Amino acid sequence: MSTTSIKEVARHAGVSIGTVSNVLNRPDLVAPATRQRVLDAIGQLGYVRNDSARQLRAGRSRTIAIVVLDVANPFFADVVRGAEMEAEQAGGVVVVCNSGEDAARERRHLDILEEQRVQGVLITPVHDGPDSRLEQLISRGTPVVLVDRGSGHHHRCSVAVDDVLGGRLAGAHLVEQGHSRIAYVGGPASIRQVADRHAGAAAAIGTNGDLRLVETASLTVAAGRRAADEIADLPARERPTAVFCANDLLALGVLQEMTLRGLRVPRDIAIVGYDDIEFAAAAAVPLSSVRQPREQLGRTATQLLLEEVNDQDRHQHRHVVFQPELVVRESSSRQHRRRARANPAG
Repeated sequence: MSTTSIKEVARHAGVSIGTVSNVLNRPDLVAPATRQRVLDAIGQLGYVRNDSARQLRAGRSRTIAIVVLDVANPFFADVVRGAEMEAEQAGGVVVVCNSGEDAARERRHLDILEEQRVQGVLITPVHDGPDSRLEQLISRGTPVVLVDRGSGHHHRCSVAVDDVLGGRLAGAHLVEQGHSRIAYVGGPASIRQVADRHAGAAAAIGTNGDLRLVETASLTVAAGRRAADEIADLPARERPTAVFCANDLLALGVLQEMTLRGLRVPRDIAIVGYDDIEFAAAAAVPLSSVRQPREQLGRTATQLLLEEVNDQDRHQHRHVVFQPELVVRESSSRQHRRRARANPAG
């Protein structure tokens, strides 16, 4: 790290500290010959300006924070990628914080981010509903945008997907495939997306079948495997013939465990996930899934945040809702079920 000071640069170039500052921040105010002399001194001395100190003096950094529920989930990795692309175009950077679905950990992250005076915060909060810590951030002038979570509040933006519709798409598809005993795997139910996807599936299935709730403690592959164990242990006449999972990680866990238990997908049990992460199409049995525009969620949230940062007085808070899309693959396709029956050894 450079220890050369701006005072040394000024002395070496034979100019004032103010002139060096102008070369760094407002070069158009400095005569070309003088500007070049200062730049030569900077190069010779290896001076690197303390940009973070300058930004803190100005009261604002060029850093945007994004707080996600699970940094290991490829869905959030794609959301972060979208946020990074948008921030980089505006000359900023994104720092990622992982709450791990832990409200106390989320608050600690927000405390540190406020101390660092980040430009703003993108967040998928642990709990749905009023949050005093987020309200505090907003009241002190730090813009907040909810990501993958709708907001009824007029003083903050949000970017989300219509998860009730997503659940309807999955539920209707399974009914159309001839299933009447269907399990919904997801949890905790306190997560809005989990509850909305369940509600959508229940509405689509209606009186056409039975929807069994298998609640999980988390949205991970391991939790999906435990849920699959619970389903597979049911008597054959009660066992669901199809499973709709709240995300693809759960669905991949269900797929793994059902295969180990000797149940064939989709012949014995159909599976539909949610998010359509890259691993869904690459699974041993390609996974049907409800697709979300993951990178677009991150890009749009960052656009809204930067709009507010750049003009807080005239910024109009907006709530953007994207429409999901069902992608049907082998794990739930009636066509593949028929093919498996015709070729039992396959």
